[in-house]
Amino acid sequence: MALLKYEEIAESLRSRIAAGEFAPGDTLPSGRDLAEQWAVSRATTVKAMDVLRNDGVVEARQGTGFIVTETPVARPAGGRAAGSARVSGGLPFLRVGAPDWAVPPVHVAEALRMDAGRETLRRIRVLQLPDGSPHSYVTAWFAPDVAESSPRLAQTAPIAEGTTRYVRRQTGRFPVEGTDTTSVRLASDTEAEHLALSGPTAVAVLLHTAFDNEGRPLVCEEGVTPGSLYERVDTYAM
Repeated sequence: MALLKYEEIAESLRSRIAAGEFAPGDTLPSGRDLAEQWAVSRATTVKAMDVLRNDGVVEARQGTGFIVTETPVARPAGGRAAGSARVSGGLPFLRVGAPDWAVPPVHVAEALRMDAGRETLRRIRVLQLPDGSPHSYVTAWFAPDVAESSPRLAQTAPIAEGTTRYVRRQTGRFPVEGTDTTSVRLASDTEAEHLALSGPTAVAVLLHTAFDNEGRPLVCEEGVTPGSLYERVDTYAM
C-alpha cells in the first residue's frame, strides 16, 4: 500500500534522523520549508510532525519548532495494541550493556519457535520513571532471521525510527498480532540490581511475543516490573 504524503514526509525525516543528519537536540526543517520542499500544504506537514511526535521521535519546543528528542522513550513490554502511541505509553530508558548474541531462556526460545541452545540477538534496557528511578527491566530477543537481516539491531545507538519500522524496512515483515502472558515470581539478582530492589521482591513478568501476518514470531520481550509499580486495567463489554 502506497504511503500517504504526510506519512512519506514522516518516513523521510525518520531516515534522515537515523542516518545522523539530525542529532538529538537538533531542530528539524520548519513546516514552511517542508511544505515548499514537498509541494504540500502546511496542514500536511503538521500531520507528518504529529506522527513523529506520537512516536516520541521529536518534541515541540516553544520558539524553536520541532527538535529531535534528546531522551529516547520506549514502551514497557506489551502495550502495543493497534492505535497506541509510543509517546503516550512510553518512558525514558537506559540501554544496559551492548546488544549481544546469547542463548535465550527455554520459555523465550519456545515463544520464538527456536531450537534449544541456539543463540539469537538480545537487547536490554531499563525503563525509568519521571524522577529517574527504575520502572522495569526489559529484555528483547529477536528471532534469528530478523536479527541477521537487521544489522542496526546489534548496535548500541538508539534506532530513531523505532525497531518495528526498521525491521519492516529491512525485512518487509511487521507485527499484526501480539501475545502477552503475565506471571509473578521473585526478581533475580540481576533484575534486583537494575531495579534497585533489596531482598526477595515479587515482580510481575510480562512476556510479549509479536507475530507477522504469516504467524511467524518477530521478537519476544520480557518485561520485569516490581509488584508495587505494576498495574493492569482491562475494560470490556459485559
